[in-house]
Amino acid sequence: MLIEQYLTDNQDPRTAEKVLGKLKDMLTSGETVIYLAIQKKPAVTLMPDCIAVTNKRIVFCIPENLGLTTVYKTFPWVAIKEVLFKEELFGSKFMAIPQRGQNIVIDFIPKVQARKLYQFCNEQLEKTTNLSGFEEKNSLLQNENIGDDYASYIEVEDNSIPVINESKIAEPEDEITLKLQKLKNLYKKQLISQEEYENKKAEILSRF
Repeated sequence: MLIEQYLTDNQDPRTAEKVLGKLKDMLTSGETVIYLAIQKKPAVTLMPDCIAVTNKRIVFCIPENLGLTTVYKTFPWVAIKEVLFKEELFGSKFMAIPQRGQNIVIDFIPKVQARKLYQFCNEQLEKTTNLSGFEEKNSLLQNENIGDDYASYIEVEDNSIPVINESKIAEPEDEITLKLQKLKNLYKKQLISQEEYENKKAEILSRF
């Protein structure tokens, strides 16, 4: 793993090389490190804390036992509620607020790195939120499609019956009206776009 791309904001090269080397063995398929922030205290920092941002999670690397061991606190983006930072006299205090459990706070993060952390973290949080919204909308549309397929099957079965009275003729009209109302409700709630609404409406009316 090339470390030069992670040394854009005066990160300590030796610490970056050590941390990235360990993270490389932890990354899952398709996971990449986006940014690395390294703690820098006013005095010499021999064992700094680090924060790594990947496209799948945020990782807090905290050395212990005089640097002989490291604790890795990892949170997938879906488990993070919010990230915050506060600029102080010496560096910034960076905080991650999980959906459950205690907040994670790392101080003495260089101010430029803290701002970059905040930026990259929020980008990943927005992607996670958008993906969750898309999956919810897609699930609703799939449920609507299942209902349409079932309705089509019933109509074919009804058509195979030799004698059809007037009450059976009226059923498809009521069914189509119900589908159109459901579709309009989805559009009003902004769960589908206008284009999706018009396409689905045309499809339902074509069965009339």
